[in-house]
Amino acid sequence: MSTSPSSRERRELVRNRLIESRLTPNAISLTGFALCVIAAVLVAERLFFLAGVVFIVGSVCDTLDGRYSRMSGKGSPFGAFLDSTLDRIEEGVVLTTVAAYFASRHMEFAVAACVVAVLASLMVSYTRARAEALGVECKVGIATRAVRVVILSIGLLFAKGAGLADFELLAPAVYVLAGLSTITVLQRIFHVRKALTEPAPL
Repeated sequence: MSTSPSSRERRELVRNRLIESRLTPNAISLTGFALCVIAAVLVAERLFFLAGVVFIVGSVCDTLDGRYSRMSGKGSPFGAFLDSTLDRIEEGVVLTTVAAYFASRHMEFAVAACVVAVLASLMVSYTRARAEALGVECKVGIATRAVRVVILSIGLLFAKGAGLADFELLAPAVYVLAGLSTITVLQRIFHVRKALTEPAPL
């Protein structure tokens, strides 16, 4: 009869070790933020493939901090606030350097799309926060944080000169990001309007 630990037992062991460690959700959030800043620097240096990889890793950290917070019990209201704030800055700083790259190539429409993408992504988060402050759950919409990360990552990995292909997907990715984020803002506005104006079912 085998005495090797099951996968569930291994997960429990890892979980307990993490909880007992000094690792905090805030440390994971700050690591993700630092990686996204590095990704922005790599974009400025035209190292798009590396920027895409680093941005993906940083974004994964952003998904792990919340889960680790709930799993370990080390979360705090300030930690949740810090996580949400850093998430918004991370998207903005990477898209800002992408906009600077487009500006250097005189791609005015792409620069404008970057501005729209930044504003719309901020509004996606703002509409959810305001809705929840009014007591309305608001997670609807097609361009959630995860979707936006995937779109921008694809654009960086397949940017001109990234090395994966001869075609350019950075500008199209930004156009899609701007469009879907704007649609998501509208979806959330209509969702909240419906929730607040329609009578509750008996």
